[in-house]
Amino acid sequence: MDPTARTSTVNFGMDHALHGRMASKYDPEHEKSIIAWIKELIGVELQPGMAEVKNQLQNGQILVKLIKRIYEGTPNLSPQAAKFNIKVNESEAPFKKMENINNFLKAIEYYGVPKTGLFQTVDLYDGRNMAQVMNSLLQLGSECQRNGFNGMTIGPAPTENYKQ
Repeated sequence: MDPTARTSTVNFGMDHALHGRMASKYDPEHEKSIIAWIKELIGVELQPGMAEVKNQLQNGQILVKLIKRIYEGTPNLSPQAAKFNIKVNESEAPFKKMENINNFLKAIEYYGVPKTGLFQTVDLYDGRNMAQVMNSLLQLGSECQRNGFNGMTIGPAPTENYKQ
């Protein structure tokens, strides 16, 4: 057997049940508002559907462009965020795609999304928990409201100040 061959992505047993439960939490209405938000902020139109969104966001480039636009449109970034250098890596190497996702996650944490609101890199890269990816983006939208972002925002209005 070729050691570089990828294993099948078909889930069996417990994995199948867990994937089904996570997929059932994926909200098409949240997806719709996130797609509109991304189009408004960076001009990229995503195709709807959990698998399509995963495939379009998987290399992390759109996410990095999104947070870069948010940082540019926020007048008073935290010192950590202001120092963070955001770069889009356009390489198609898997580790570079995951690096983009990790940089996005670091950037949104510096922006104010709590660690408990972050998805794991594999949640997006492998499509393990797209509902959590959507929740993280909604929380980012809430932080945009809290931080005075000068563009379109999404997500629930923040209820209290988050202190780092």
